[in-house]
Amino acid sequence: MREFYSAPLEVKREFTGDFQTHPYECGWAGEAIFFISVEEICGDQAALHASVQVSSDGILWADEGTCFPPISGKGLYFTRVKHFGGWLRLNCSIAG
Repeated sequence: MREFYSAPLEVKREFTGDFQTHPYECGWAGEAIFFISVEEICGDQAALHASVQVSSDGILWADEGTCFPPISGKGLYFTRVKHFGGWLRLNCSIAG
């Protein structure tokens, strides 16, 4: 039987500027899937840009290289990552 664990990092939050999700310690995992659910988006040509970051200690962060395509509408979006070390988070910016 397959085992998995879900860990919501940000839930039902409104963002108006750049932000990073809460870090998650996941050195025990071999893969991860990030989900972003957009319920409302406002602004002229507004878009969310999100990229995966990794860390060995949960303090200093490096870009992992995986990025979501620009998100400009309601919906559920996801991306997968592997080989990430001890910690994960999303680095996000909002344009428009």
